[in-house]
Amino acid sequence: MDYTNAANLPAVFFEQAERLDSRPFLWAKREGRYQPWTWAEVAAEVCRVAAGLSMFGVTAGDRVLLVSENRPEWFIADFAIMALGAITVPAYTTNRAGDHRHILADSGACCAIVSTAQLAAPLCEALPDTPDCRHLVTMDEAAALDGPWSNHAWGALAGPEEATAEIVKAASNIARHELACIIYTSGTGGAPKGVMLSHGNILANCLSAYDLLNEYGIGEEVFLSFLPLSHSYEHTAGHIFPVTIAAQIYYAEGVETLLTNLAEAQPTIMTAVPRLYEAMYQRIHRGLRKEPTFKQWLFAAAERIGRKRYADPNSLTLWERIFDLALERLVRDKVRQRFGGRLKAMISGGAPLNPEIGLFFHALGLRILQGYGQTEASPVVSANRPFKIKMHSVGPPLKGVEVALGEDGEILVRGELVMQGYWRDEAATQATLRDGWLHTGDIGSIDADGYISITDRKKDIIVLSGGDNISPARVEGKLSLQPEIGQVMVMGDRRPHLVALIVPDETWLQEWARSNGKRGDLEALFDDSSLRKSISEAVERVNGEVSNMEKVRRFLIAPEPFSVHNGMITPTLKVRRHAVRAAFGEKLEALYERR
Repeated sequence: MDYTNAANLPAVFFEQAERLDSRPFLWAKREGRYQPWTWAEVAAEVCRVAAGLSMFGVTAGDRVLLVSENRPEWFIADFAIMALGAITVPAYTTNRAGDHRHILADSGACCAIVSTAQLAAPLCEALPDTPDCRHLVTMDEAAALDGPWSNHAWGALAGPEEATAEIVKAASNIARHELACIIYTSGTGGAPKGVMLSHGNILANCLSAYDLLNEYGIGEEVFLSFLPLSHSYEHTAGHIFPVTIAAQIYYAEGVETLLTNLAEAQPTIMTAVPRLYEAMYQRIHRGLRKEPTFKQWLFAAAERIGRKRYADPNSLTLWERIFDLALERLVRDKVRQRFGGRLKAMISGGAPLNPEIGLFFHALGLRILQGYGQTEASPVVSANRPFKIKMHSVGPPLKGVEVALGEDGEILVRGELVMQGYWRDEAATQATLRDGWLHTGDIGSIDADGYISITDRKKDIIVLSGGDNISPARVEGKLSLQPEIGQVMVMGDRRPHLVALIVPDETWLQEWARSNGKRGDLEALFDDSSLRKSISEAVERVNGEVSNMEKVRRFLIAPEPFSVHNGMITPTLKVRRHAVRAAFGEKLEALYERR
């Protein structure tokens, strides 16, 4: 398709649907097996839902909140909203009432669409405090809850018969620069900011993805959608991009069934975050330990020779080349079958990939292309090229993307993919977009081939290995409110969950020590099991207030407070994270090894 001259996202979809008609498009489990929705069926549903939304007043420029797990109805709702010229506001299924309250109030959404009763509960808790949102559409009948809003059943949405043609025609008139969605992402202060992405922003990123993957040759592609569609990575790469290349999308039932769904869907392109590859790596090794010694030896040989070939293709001896051909059938084909057997590429994004994990899969015949991006860049900025992979880098800029380094090494990005700004936050917009450049907050380097390496993080945002962005200030702020806790620092960058270093509140500690007949100095008590139990109760209280990704799973108690004297806080009492990590990093990292 002509990405450069395409008008907007719904127009692209309707053109594809007219051309592809009865070919299968969206696949979901019904009655225990995957069954398809054709392009024509999905287009008809998009028009029906759009007509229903317009009947109760949703119009161009309105914001509509969408809360749902990955399923065909997510796709239909998103394109129905955009077909009206309205703006989709995706929300995580893990959001609590407070998260919904902030996003609803900040976006000014006039309508919310939710899938299940479980997801409707926290949403409906927030709705009474956000009077702009007057309508609630529920995909599942049981999700409807009474309140000061109008309930609408998904199946009952409909408009006049002539509405379909009118909606398709109206969609073609939406300008490329108009907003398609507002995706909320955590800011350094903890309050999520709404990233405004236009149709053109996302189409530009799809052009970049096409240029990258077409090195393999794009044909009849199949995607398996399992990352949250509220995440900008999956939203573009696994939701919009497949439309542009006429691909099929299978919706996974959940992470726990991913291996089964991979075998069923047999995807050709897979987008995932490092955490998935880490889990697969661990699962493969656990399974391997149960195999006979000879199979373990073959596997080790395939990995060893594969790593050697990656380092230098010309370094293999004649015997190794012959043996390597045999290992393709004996080992690598079997590994590929575990991922469906048809994968052309596995794209890793959303968080830094451990090079060792990437090399492991590469050696076993599964190329992982690590990329880099931000929601503010729609989101992909760079990625390794299929036939020139540098595992320690995030690849060169994609087509249509310009990257430069600031004076301090900050990565700057320019191109049509760069966001329109932050919704209702002009100050943050001006701080991030300057002279046409997106200031990413990441520090990096660029080698002679144009490949980018991320060397540091200018921002304090933590990116878990699953790709979730977390503001440490938000979590630390909640922990510091507990009477037992005086100071705290959380960490978890590139790791599966958060851990924390905690300094008990001095006054509370003295009272606790007296009550328990113990000495009151921290140095004597920091490894006391009963003190740990009391601090654990405070941590669990906070864990009950935050989302799953923000929970602190393990913690250490520090033997001394953070002070200017020991260099762990500044004179203005801000925690010097690098100093704390230098002092306690090894012990905090060891928490991830505990079972």
